[in-house]
Amino acid sequence: MTTSAQRPDPPYRRIVAEIRARILSGDLRPGERMPSIRQIAQRWGVAVATATRVMATLRDEGLVETKVGSGTVVSARTNQKQPVGPTASPRARQADVPREALNRKHVLRTAIAIADVEGLDAVSMRRLAAEVGAGPMSLYRHVANKDELVTQMVNEAFGEPELPIPGPAGWRAKLELISRRQWELVRRHLWLPRAVSFTRPLMVPNMMAHTEWTLRALDGLGLPMATRIREALTLHALVVTAALSMADEVEAEQETGVTLDQWRLAQRKRADELLDSGRFPLLATIPEDAVSDLDGLFEYGLARHLDGFAVLVEGQTRTRP
Repeated sequence: MTTSAQRPDPPYRRIVAEIRARILSGDLRPGERMPSIRQIAQRWGVAVATATRVMATLRDEGLVETKVGSGTVVSARTNQKQPVGPTASPRARQADVPREALNRKHVLRTAIAIADVEGLDAVSMRRLAAEVGAGPMSLYRHVANKDELVTQMVNEAFGEPELPIPGPAGWRAKLELISRRQWELVRRHLWLPRAVSFTRPLMVPNMMAHTEWTLRALDGLGLPMATRIREALTLHALVVTAALSMADEVEAEQETGVTLDQWRLAQRKRADELLDSGRFPLLATIPEDAVSDLDGLFEYGLARHLDGFAVLVEGQTRTRP
């Protein structure tokens, strides 16, 4: 017996075989939610990268598919009488599917679509190649590695909002406009806040254009440039903070299958006990949706911040020669 014959299968193949068997036996039915990448990593005690490869392999075999709002589920096209295993070439299965010409924009939009549904961890060169129907090496003509891929995804996403020139009259209306455009952007792409940094900002033109637009909105107020850039960063931080909470909630729903309303219902008894005890009379009067309404929280934070910034602007105007 040769050494290669004695070598055990890689962990991801053993996990794939186990999940494949459950799908083909009917234990996992079409449309049923699959374990998340994180759950696979925890259950089988493997790295996230290994779990990601498991999901990519199952997807390549046509056994699972991604549905917006549901995450990754057992494919409705799965024929449980006829295994769809690695014997079938992904390229052969995709031969009858029309594909857009492989270009940089198509690669980026496909990567963004994956991240929108499954998160940034699900984006890999191998997974992306499978989605566009190309060999992994062909992607390197467009992006050098995953870090560059994510950077260009950020640039592509920030190019979506239209920033009018010169924009509405008045500095406050301008700051409200760009903040709300960014809020809409991060709600569409919940992975985006985790891909940007304040201390190590990405040098990409479309995101820089947002900062430039904000700085220009503060022209004529007599503010030092240091104050103007801090204002631009503070507005962005306000957007990102609210968006991260929204992303965490979506991730929690996908991980557990429990919606926020279901979670609240499960916590109702404990909450009622605490709030009816008399120890927290003020908390007991808070409307139920006041905390969970992230749109309302964002709008409140934006309004109160700009109220405070208006005081700074007014003071600067009074003291200006």
